[in-house]
Amino acid sequence: MTYQQTIDYLFAATPQFEQQGGSAYKPGLERVLAMAEAIGSPHLGSGIRYIHVAGTNGKGSTSSTLAAILSAAGYRTGLFTSPHLVDFRERIRIDGMPIEECAVVDFVERTRSLIEQFSPSFFELTTLMALHHFAEKKVDVAIIEVGMGGRLDSTNIITPELSIVTNISLDHTQFLGSTLEAIAGEKAGIFKPHVPALVGEASASLRSVFRAKAELLDAPLCFAEDSDVLQDAEPDRGGWTLHTRDYGTLWGELGGAAQRLNARTILAALAILTHRSFQIPRAAVEEGFAHVVERSHLLGRWQKVASQPDTYCDTGHNEAGIRLVVEQLKQEQYQALHIVFGMVADKDWHSVLRLLPTSAHYYFVQPTSDRALSSEELAREARSIGLGGFVFPSIEEGCLAAQKAALPQDLIYIGGSNYIVAEALKKCYPHTLESVFNTNH
Repeated sequence: MTYQQTIDYLFAATPQFEQQGGSAYKPGLERVLAMAEAIGSPHLGSGIRYIHVAGTNGKGSTSSTLAAILSAAGYRTGLFTSPHLVDFRERIRIDGMPIEECAVVDFVERTRSLIEQFSPSFFELTTLMALHHFAEKKVDVAIIEVGMGGRLDSTNIITPELSIVTNISLDHTQFLGSTLEAIAGEKAGIFKPHVPALVGEASASLRSVFRAKAELLDAPLCFAEDSDVLQDAEPDRGGWTLHTRDYGTLWGELGGAAQRLNARTILAALAILTHRSFQIPRAAVEEGFAHVVERSHLLGRWQKVASQPDTYCDTGHNEAGIRLVVEQLKQEQYQALHIVFGMVADKDWHSVLRLLPTSAHYYFVQPTSDRALSSEELAREARSIGLGGFVFPSIEEGCLAAQKAALPQDLIYIGGSNYIVAEALKKCYPHTLESVFNTNH
């Protein structure tokens, strides 16, 4: 098979949650463990030091920044994240370079009989591909981002050096539980016996959930909020100037209000890793924070894609994520605000709409996914609460309409879903992809 034929086969043969939703969700570790054993258990005995990252929001930014720092420190660093925005290969990277097309083809051809025997989900197979690739390429450390939850997530077959939970908010409640405490219990499922655990943000009631799990496993537990690793932070040049305890003043290139919170978690993680014999000099931390995009190919985190008018994409797609986007919009300077917006139907979109500013001009669009929320339904609800705008038949047309209507001193924000951002980058702002990901290979 060619690479494209292989990707088409993967999408057809394995159910993909991002496209199909709940029908594609296959919780539990039985299949992934059986398949891992069949291909030589690449997660065992390889000498790789894993870092496991769970949480409702901030997993991608936290994982990518840690990967950039460790790579700059001289470690051969694997990174597994999801979903991808432009190309499947974004999910599996080593020192920022995506897995080769031939490696994807070879793995799928070698495991085709297992795919037919076990009928894994798309994410289960992708997890195995990442673990196999990292073992084959002999990486020193691999940062593994959880797909959903933690306890029953296919990535939970690894034993890491550090388990991180960035934060907890209501998302995927149909699978993880209807309360924050239930969701925290699922995320805490990545804690392992005697392995340090780090929680980025947690209320008092959630802390008790994490403490109970950590005590059960005799896992040292740290709350980043209680640490003084980040002493102050201020917006600067589209990113953040970070005043830190251990590394002096740093500049982080990732913009958006969420990154101040992520930076604290990252710095707390570095303190733990240093105590676990990782050699991470200040220069590597400085380089990693300042060049996350170049070193890890991270896309869509308050990403500036155009000027005059300033135009930003952000992949925040649930209530907590959009709340941070709205906080960021309040910090921006502009004459008028234009918002190109769409969501998937299984998110709490009613609550999200009520967070958005009533003074903006809206361009309602529909994600290209089986889970998509109709742009007409989104617009009807939006108008009922005072959000005025128009419906567009495609994401590209919505973006173009916003570009045409906006004045140079205005601001355009594009978001609500990974699919919205992915389509906007590919169709309207392809120049932003050239320096971070070669879509032709």
